[in-house]
Amino acid sequence: MSDIIRLSAAALADRLAAGDISSVEATQAHLDRIAAVDGDIHAFLHVNEKALDAAADIDRRRAAGEQLGTLAGVPLAIKDVLVTTDMPSTSGSKILEGYLSPFDATVVARSRAAGMVPLGKTNMDEFAMGSSTEHSAYGPTHNPWDLERIPGGSGGGSAAAVAAFEAPLALGSDTGGSIRQPAHVTGTVGMKPTYGGVSRYGAIALASSLDQVGPVTRTVLDAGLLHDVIGGHDPHDSTSLTDAWPSFAAAAREGATGEVLKGLKIGVVTELPDSGFQPGVAASFRDALDRLQAHGAEIVEISAPHFEYGVAAYYLILPAEASSNLAKFDSVRFGMRVDVAGGTVEDVMAATRDVGFGEEVKRRVILGTYALSAGYYDAYYGSAQKVRTLIQRDFDTAFGQVDVIATPSAPTTAFKIGEKIDDPLQMYLNDLTTIPANLAGVPGISIPSGLADDDGLPVGIQFLAPARADARLYRVGAATEALLVDAWGGPLLDRAPVLNERSRTMQEGSR
Repeated sequence: MSDIIRLSAAALADRLAAGDISSVEATQAHLDRIAAVDGDIHAFLHVNEKALDAAADIDRRRAAGEQLGTLAGVPLAIKDVLVTTDMPSTSGSKILEGYLSPFDATVVARSRAAGMVPLGKTNMDEFAMGSSTEHSAYGPTHNPWDLERIPGGSGGGSAAAVAAFEAPLALGSDTGGSIRQPAHVTGTVGMKPTYGGVSRYGAIALASSLDQVGPVTRTVLDAGLLHDVIGGHDPHDSTSLTDAWPSFAAAAREGATGEVLKGLKIGVVTELPDSGFQPGVAASFRDALDRLQAHGAEIVEISAPHFEYGVAAYYLILPAEASSNLAKFDSVRFGMRVDVAGGTVEDVMAATRDVGFGEEVKRRVILGTYALSAGYYDAYYGSAQKVRTLIQRDFDTAFGQVDVIATPSAPTTAFKIGEKIDDPLQMYLNDLTTIPANLAGVPGISIPSGLADDDGLPVGIQFLAPARADARLYRVGAATEALLVDAWGGPLLDRAPVLNERSRTMQEGSR
C-alpha cells in the first residue's frame, strides 16, 4: 500500500496504463490509508461508498481496449464546496447537512468523464470562510506535519488529504488564497487559475467575482495534468473564458528542464518587507530566490503600492458578495429548516439561519449587508472596488517589467489549532500575499520552498503571472520545484513525520 499511495499522480497514471497496477488496487490502497489515518487528520467529511465500483469500471474499460484519459483510474478527493450527485455537498455547514445535488459541478463531471475515481468530499471552513478549516461545522482538520496545527483554509481538507497520502490529487477552490495558503502550510502544490479559466458551475458560491476552482497536488506536473482535465470553456458558467488553452502538463514538463530560468525576470514587491513575515518564512523565500538567481533568473524589485490595501478591500468585497449569495439559504427552498410554532416565514428564516450558520458566516453576512446598505454602499463597497482597480493597475505595471512576481505564499507557518480562532483580524492577515491575485483575476501557484528554520514546518513560495498566462506559472513552478527537490535530495514531503496508522475498526469507531 505504501508504495502505491506515495506515487505521484503522473507515475500512478503511467503504471495504471501499463497494467502494473489496477485502478481497484490503487483505489483500495487510498481507501485503506484514509481508514488508517483520517481519524486523526479529519480531511474527509464523506468517503465515497462506490469508489471501488467506479475503479472496477475503469479496469473493465481498459481491459476491453478502450482509449482512456491520461488520469483514468487515478483517485481524486473533492472539496465539499463542489456539488456531487452521489455524495453529500455541505460546504462545511450544518445548514446543508445531508444535501444531495441533482447535478455534478462541471469540474467533477469532467473528472468523472476522464475516468478519475472520486474518493470522497473533503473538509473546509464553512462556505469557504476562513484560513484554518477551524470554522467547519464538522470540526477542524489537522495538519499531517503536526496534528496540533492547522492545515490552512478554507481548503485545509484537500491539502491535508494530499499531504497525508490519502489522495494523490484533490480539487479545491480559491477565493482569497484557499488553495495556495493550505499548500504553503502542508508542503503541497496549489494552483489558482486565471479567473474564468476553470468553470465555477456547481461550486457553492462565496464571492462570485473572486472564487476560482483549481488543483491541489504534490507536484507541479500533477497540477498540470489535473488542470488539463478540469479547465476550458463551460457554457453553464457566464464568466467562463472561451480561450483555447495549451496543455499545462506539457508546460510543466518543459519547465522541469530548467531552461526557462535563464533570463527569467522575477519581480519582488518592495512594499512587502521581510519584517511582516515570520523569520523562517522570509529566510526560505530569500534562499529560493538566491537559488533561482544562481541558475540564470534576474531578481527585479518592483513597486505595487496598493497591495497593502488588498486585505481591507477584500474583506469588504467578499462579505458583500457573500451576504447576497447566502440569501438563498432561507429555510424555504432547500437545506435545514427550524420550525417556529406560530411564527412567520421571517421567524422561521431567522431561527434556521441562527442555528445553521456558524459564527464566522454570521460575522461576514452582517458586515456585507452593512457595506451594501443605503448610505454606506459608496463609502465602503464602492471604495473597495476602486482599490481593486488600483491593484489591477499595479499588476499591469509590474508585468510590463517582469515575467512573474514572487512572494512568500503566506506570512507564517501553520499555527496551532485555537491560536487565532478568537482573533478574526489576525486570521484574515494569513491571506496578505494571496488576496491581490483574486482581486485582479490573475493566476497564482504555491510550491514548497523548504522548512522554516525556526519551527521546522513547511513554507511555500508563490509565483503570480498575467491573466491567461497560467502555462508560464507551470513552467516556472516546475523549474523551481526541480531545482529545490534536487537540492533537498528528494521531495519535501519525504521529511514529514510518519503518521501513526490506526486500524479501520478504530477509525470507524471514532466517526
